[in-house]
Amino acid sequence: MPPHTDVQNLTDRIAENLRNKLVLGEWTPGQRLSEAALCESLDVSRSTLREAFRMLTKEGLLSHEPNKGVSVVVPSIASIIDIYRVRRMIECQSLAQAYPMHPAREHMREAVQTAQACREVLDWPGVGTANMAFHKAVVELADSERLNTMFSHLLAELRVAFGLMQDPQFLHAPYVDMNENILALFEQGRPGDAAAALNDYLVHSERLILAAYARRLAEKGIKG
Repeated sequence: MPPHTDVQNLTDRIAENLRNKLVLGEWTPGQRLSEAALCESLDVSRSTLREAFRMLTKEGLLSHEPNKGVSVVVPSIASIIDIYRVRRMIECQSLAQAYPMHPAREHMREAVQTAQACREVLDWPGVGTANMAFHKAVVELADSERLNTMFSHLLAELRVAFGLMQDPQFLHAPYVDMNENILALFEQGRPGDAAAALNDYLVHSERLILAAYARRLAEKGIKG
């Protein structure tokens, strides 16, 4: 394998690692990222890390300012609206047209069970991560690697927005039972009803997040 291919593969892996940190909620909007600390923890050179930074900046997940370095973006309200528009298009169609015995159904069930277990111990960030896994599994029903990749980027953007929320229980708790209901409808051979329930879910989620997000931005004095 040519050396430049090895370098690109490493950069892609580092970018995916950083993206996963965003999805897991390890960083908050506006947080500055330390090159030195990340180079040490990831065991990579500054040039490799900077190239990964550039990739995530193009995806709208990070921002770079001269003399200030790289930080996690503060998503705009317009971007959140757009994310939900795309989510409804991708997720609802994936669910409505899915084969009832698709292997991704098991991933959906595992995510629901994980969310329920996290709720029992009041691990609300864990509930949020399980919720992300549930929706990734819904998109897996479409059997499209392009959609899977696109959706992973969308979820990273959305989780960044969640980072400004002050009450993860308020944000995530309602969707544990909603996901369980969507899964039950799908397993009953009612993908159309499951897709309709998912659409209602996403409309509710968008309204909830926009209202709470706007309040949070106002408190921080940030313009959406």
